[in-house]
Amino acid sequence: MLLSAEHLSINFGSRQLLDDVNFYLNEGDKVGVIGINGTGKSTFLKVLSGVTEPDGGTISRNPNVQVSLLPQNPAMEESATVLEQVFLHFPAEFRELNEYEAKAMLNRLGITDFAQKVGTLSGGQRKRVALAAALIHPADVLILDEPTNHLDSEMVAWLEDWLRRFKGGLVMVTHDRYFLERVVNHITELSQGKLYHYEANYSKYLELREQRAEMVEASERKRQSILRVEREWIMRGCKARTTKSKERIQRYEALLNQEAPETDEAVQMAAASSRLGKKIIELRDVSKAFDGRPIVSRFSYNLLRGDRIGIVGRNGAGKSTLLHLMAGELAPDSGTVEVGATVKIGHFSQEGRELDLNQRVYDFIHDIADEVRTDEGTFSANQMMERFLFPGDLQSVPIGRLSGGERRRLYLLSVLMEAPNVLLLDEPTNDLDVTTLSILEDYLLGFPGPILAVSHDRFFLDKLAESIFEVRGDGEIHRFTGNWTDWQAKRRAEEAPSPKAEKPKPAAERPRERKLKFTFKEQREFETIDADLAELEAQITACQTEQESCGSDYVKLQELQARQAELEAALEEKTERWVYLNELKEQIDAQNG
Repeated sequence: MLLSAEHLSINFGSRQLLDDVNFYLNEGDKVGVIGINGTGKSTFLKVLSGVTEPDGGTISRNPNVQVSLLPQNPAMEESATVLEQVFLHFPAEFRELNEYEAKAMLNRLGITDFAQKVGTLSGGQRKRVALAAALIHPADVLILDEPTNHLDSEMVAWLEDWLRRFKGGLVMVTHDRYFLERVVNHITELSQGKLYHYEANYSKYLELREQRAEMVEASERKRQSILRVEREWIMRGCKARTTKSKERIQRYEALLNQEAPETDEAVQMAAASSRLGKKIIELRDVSKAFDGRPIVSRFSYNLLRGDRIGIVGRNGAGKSTLLHLMAGELAPDSGTVEVGATVKIGHFSQEGRELDLNQRVYDFIHDIADEVRTDEGTFSANQMMERFLFPGDLQSVPIGRLSGGERRRLYLLSVLMEAPNVLLLDEPTNDLDVTTLSILEDYLLGFPGPILAVSHDRFFLDKLAESIFEVRGDGEIHRFTGNWTDWQAKRRAEEAPSPKAEKPKPAAERPRERKLKFTFKEQREFETIDADLAELEAQITACQTEQESCGSDYVKLQELQARQAELEAALEEKTERWVYLNELKEQIDAQNG
């Protein structure tokens, strides 16, 4: 066992986030923690990692177990360079041994300027630098909070593969459902202060959760049935004269006092939109460049009422720029963007509104609209807030008191309160819990106007998109029919090497006998390889001896173990070469008689 948490309790103001729960992590466990935003998932990860102390209960870790944490909002050294930040809490010797691997990892995460100051990075770049720092840590336990946020499809695929190969224990909060499906083997659901554990990936978890809900409902129905019968017996005036009667009354009271099972509320989204005319948004030969780099080049498109478009591409390719052009928030360098007179755009941007953290939730929504008309009727601002899981007590708190996911949900509500008839969504799934995501997807499927969504959430794009625009960063925007999986298949087909036409086989010729001989390089290598092998074996022996004498110096021991692994790999490679050269020498000698 790598770590355990027993009788854990966590309070946050008036909210009980965790109530006397247990959690155990063994080697090889890959746990996905899920639950509605605001239930305390991030706080739970901080407690497991030792950053935050629980209000009650104990956390036990083997003293030799190393834990690495990626927090939701990593604290960073603004004046440090990217590479300095990755190795901020490590000794210089560790950096020397692992700098090459860290640079390779940063490259995979789209960070190529290792000397850039952290203070100049975007929010997404900062999260990716923090992810690299967490992964480079020689940890037995990885604790990751939303590791896939701000990663494009290629980065997510790389991270999936990396975590699948990780041998230690993994605990992560993520709302990427394909990630939960492919990486984790255990799901822990946080609900109403309790933890529910499932030995399953995401699809199996859905089945098991449904079974648990049905069992809880059946148990509650049975309790109510018994209570009804017993209540009638009590009402008939039966006296507690006998021992049997007393026991029956006690059982009734125990059943009566038993709390009904609590269930998490779900966001209720009603489609609110205004009338939309025939002309929506039309782009004609639109071009846009930044610092001489073309982002969009002579792009034309006429947006239709039923469009469901997913926009994909690498980070920095220009996906958000395309949405800003369509929203009229960014002027093109050339070409025109025409917006119909009845169009009311709801732009859910990646950056979000500038939220005043001191403003109350109630005032923020009321400043936008006092009521909104939907296909289910007219709702007041208060009612809409309650449907988005902001009850009366939460409406009166400052926005700064909300969790990251709750702020994102509040921002989504603010967009929908304006009753848009065209939706431009930039990473709408970031920080939303899986339950809210599912409801949002159903809402969008019934939305009467066009939707364009920039997203790296593959599950979301598979469910929503009917066509894909790929922004490749060279100014060209490539269009594909179908959802994310269809686009991936077409892209792989494009990139696959075309089969070479088979050349007609020439008439069989008598093979010429090739004279075997060493090249000059092979001759030199054959003469020195025995000495090279002996030297490598001596270095491995010396390395092993030094390890035995380094005591409890963990950093030194780790360096020596890494050095030994390198030497053994070199020895294996050199031995294979020795076998080849000696076999070749035997064949040459046999040929020369």
